[in-house]
Amino acid sequence: MKNKILILLALGTLSVQSAERPNILFIFADDVGQEVLQCYGGQSYPTPHLDELARTGMKFNHAYSMPVCHPSRLTLMSGKYPFRHGKVTWGDYPKKEEPHTFSNYLQKAGYKTAIAGKWQMCLLKDDPLHPRRLGFDQWDLFGWHEGPRFYEPMIYHNGKVRTDTLGHFGPDLYVRSLVEFMKANRDRPFLAYYSMAVAHEVTDDLETPVPHGPFGRYDNYAEMVGEMDRAVGRMVAALNALKLRDKTLILFVADNGTPPEIIIRAEGKKLIKVPIVSRRNGEDVPGGKKQLNNAGTNVPMIANWSGTIKAGQVVEDLVDFSDLLPTFLDLAGAPLPAGRKLDGISFADRLRGQGPSPRSFTYCEEKALPKPGGVEPDGTSAGLKWVRNKDWKLYNDGRLFHMAKDPLEKRPSKVGQDGSSGSAMREKLRQTFKKLGLKP
Repeated sequence: MKNKILILLALGTLSVQSAERPNILFIFADDVGQEVLQCYGGQSYPTPHLDELARTGMKFNHAYSMPVCHPSRLTLMSGKYPFRHGKVTWGDYPKKEEPHTFSNYLQKAGYKTAIAGKWQMCLLKDDPLHPRRLGFDQWDLFGWHEGPRFYEPMIYHNGKVRTDTLGHFGPDLYVRSLVEFMKANRDRPFLAYYSMAVAHEVTDDLETPVPHGPFGRYDNYAEMVGEMDRAVGRMVAALNALKLRDKTLILFVADNGTPPEIIIRAEGKKLIKVPIVSRRNGEDVPGGKKQLNNAGTNVPMIANWSGTIKAGQVVEDLVDFSDLLPTFLDLAGAPLPAGRKLDGISFADRLRGQGPSPRSFTYCEEKALPKPGGVEPDGTSAGLKWVRNKDWKLYNDGRLFHMAKDPLEKRPSKVGQDGSSGSAMREKLRQTFKKLGLKP
């Protein structure tokens, strides 16, 4: 009898540990603004699987990215804003930061880790084992600026180029890779990171024959959005089949806003671009990628965790990409790295229903866009940047906007004309710049 009690207690402990240490399915879409998803008021594209995740989970209205992809990825991997890294080669991850990624920390906490899709932390042809140093046990990543990412893609599998991609569509292969990984690791905590190729335009595919596509041309934006949503549905279905939904946090985020235009066709050497204008709540919304306004940086974020996150929540907390690292570690029961200063603040309590995020402001910076191999300017000295709270936003050039009243940033408040509340907020946000170590 005593042995039976001990066994039951042990099983109970394991059950609690499993509940406290969820699997993490992190889906990171490319070039998708809030206006794209119907659950955010979008009217141009059907997104039923993402809408269902929002309906049965938690939708964040104030999640903020950087205005372009690489700075966003630096931030989420490290838990630190881009300017903290100084000058960085475009598309690379600082070598001194390699041990300090959320994937490395989760790996040390006992998680199996995998990533599929986009890397953009280095050129894999120069360093094909780079993902291993950043904390991934398994990867299927397209060779950025080496070959196609969509039809018949060039994929590195654990450091070696795959030879079985002919006749296949890249996003199907990325999903399949992670589904197989989740099946193989269903009995232990895992991180499955789907770094999507969609809905980015086909910059790596321009030299490949177009007829590999189903329509004899490159996918347009609506078709890419459809592929994104179907991929989410397939991954959720896989978790359901594995009976892992109540043990898995699904977190969907996009790296920046929608691009203003997209390449959809190649006729000989001629490329055709069309503008992307989406309908949201009865209004036309042009793509805002590369811009520091809401269209470029206020991105969709949806969290779903059956049995833990209550359905239908709409969250107004401020969240930015630096928060993902401490949040993932918090959920995994892993300590934050000792002696390491992070910009991120965990919002795990919000996910568990235990209270709001304590974040009072968020930060964003503009980066120049050099060619791969070029060097980004140091964020402390180059380009526009802003700090904001829920209602007010201050740029380092002195422009102050009351975002609650002027979300399109058309009426900047000038020094001396702020009014009492504006003047107080200007000074508060100036002090926030200084606390970050930046000049307001």
